Amino acid sequence: MPAARPWRAPAMNLPGPSFVTSDRAFEDRHPHVRRRWRVSGLWRYAGPGLLVSVGYMDPGNWATGIEAGSRYGFALLFVVVASGLAAMLLQWLSMRLGVVTGKSLAHLTRERYGAASAWILWPIAEIAIIATDVAEVLGSALALKLLFGLPLWIGVLVTACDTLFVLALVARGVWKVETIILGLVAIITTCFAIQLCLLRPDIGGIVHGLLPSAILVDPEALYIATGIVGATVMPHNLYLHSAIVPSRSGSGSDAKRRAIRFATIDILVSLTLATVVNGAIVALAATVFHASSHAITGLADAYQLLTPMTGAALASVLFGVALLASGQSATFTGTIASQVLLEGFTDLKIPAWQRRAITRALALLPALAGVVIGGDHSIGMLLVLTQVILAAGLPFTVFPLIRLTSDARIMGDHATRRVPRCIAWLLLAAITMADIWLVVGFLT
Repeated sequence: MPAARPWRAPAMNLPGPSFVTSDRAFEDRHPHVRRRWRVSGLWRYAGPGLLVSVGYMDPGNWATGIEAGSRYGFALLFVVVASGLAAMLLQWLSMRLGVVTGKSLAHLTRERYGAASAWILWPIAEIAIIATDVAEVLGSALALKLLFGLPLWIGVLVTACDTLFVLALVARGVWKVETIILGLVAIITTCFAIQLCLLRPDIGGIVHGLLPSAILVDPEALYIATGIVGATVMPHNLYLHSAIVPSRSGSGSDAKRRAIRFATIDILVSLTLATVVNGAIVALAATVFHASSHAITGLADAYQLLTPMTGAALASVLFGVALLASGQSATFTGTIASQVLLEGFTDLKIPAWQRRAITRALALLPALAGVVIGGDHSIGMLLVLTQVILAAGLPFTVFPLIRLTSDARIMGDHATRRVPRCIAWLLLAAITMADIWLVVGFLT
């Protein structure tokens, strides 16, 4: 059999998506890399949680967090925490499915429910990736304009170039992608840590905001809270996580239990960090804008007002740098998740650059049209629209995930126990009702 391209699976019997098998093949050709990366203990299993966590810090989260903090202060912080806990549970289920079965959620869905179901769920998941890609393009383009003065439409076109960089890294192995993402997440976290030190938010207000309140009886507050949920839990991250973890786990019951234990720690640490960043966005907006009763209509307004209202020129620069890092880091997950969906749902394999070019083109067109026709003010509307699309597609991913992880014929002794299973079903019901509210609210 002829040798495959770097991003495709080599001619050997290796399970899983092609980017995972190319990861293993690259290690076989470079054993010194394998020795550095695959050390014993927790570090062997660290990485997948970090890779999916960047999806929870994308520009869509920024848009909802800034609006929540500027309008309601710290009152909606408990929604951010609840959304983070929900994400941890769902990513935990996805991880267990991948470790135990060695297959991705997309592959098992097609295998279990048939090709007809797969061809229905695949377009829904792909639309969610395109919506996420639109948010990443808009966020990166806006950051380039704020930091360097580039027109928005030029910034949108510049973001097309990061696709080539991502593809080159994926061809070198997923571990390389995880290293770059670690650096970008560190940049985001450091920027917000410095900003909060400069602003010194009210600790008492933060503690009070972490407690559930009756503010959700306000329809507008409930709408924003639903947007936070829709911006937090992303469908493609669930498919992606189940596809990454099999390469880190071994065979046998003891090896799988060990992999699940350490991968759970990876999820808790990574998503806790993402939740803290999202909470910091709300706290930033609450401290600067809500306290002074400033109405914020978008991320650009937040950037422009940070310096005059805080008296620190560094605050706006840090905001722009973190926004750029957020948009770029989320690009990595969309690139890999799109390949997972294609190979899992359809069993088709096309060159990665062709698939990514199609996905990014479908995101560039609406983003470019929006900024050309609507100008700067269209970014806020487009970001909200992307979150509505993500929220609408989430139940179609969560339902098969819960069903598959609860099936003892698939999971064996690792099938989800009663308590987490009941919590997951209640979470699905809450997400579905929130999605209906969000979609209806957006349309009306």
